[in-house]
Amino acid sequence: MTLTRHAFSALRLATLSAVMVLAACTTTPPATSSTLAAGQQATVDGSIVSVDTTPWTYDGSAVVRIAGANGEVEVHLPARWNLCKAPPPEDVQALKAGDRVQATGTVSEDGALVVCERAEHRLRRTD
Repeated sequence: MTLTRHAFSALRLATLSAVMVLAACTTTPPATSSTLAAGQQATVDGSIVSVDTTPWTYDGSAVVRIAGANGEVEVHLPARWNLCKAPPPEDVQALKAGDRVQATGTVSEDGALVVCERAEHRLRRTD
């Protein structure tokens, strides 16, 4: 059977369309911190990926990265706890990768969780 030029173009177009439809049907990636809406209150459970307290030396926020159901989320711990309504977390220096924790705070514009604004905000071990 010989295809005419028109039939061949139609077949090629149909094949390309099918490939594009199949490519759009990939599995949905896990939710990330971008699924957390800025300004909302959120609680994240997971395992610590890393702890960086270096920003505290210049009055910044320490960053604890947690991997959980929301993907990887940065938890910011302000240097000046006296300005926070939340109680300071226990011994941040002792936290390490692999520790199970729960963080409750306000979602920032960049998708991080800031533990400070309310009395119920906290970062605590759950092991």
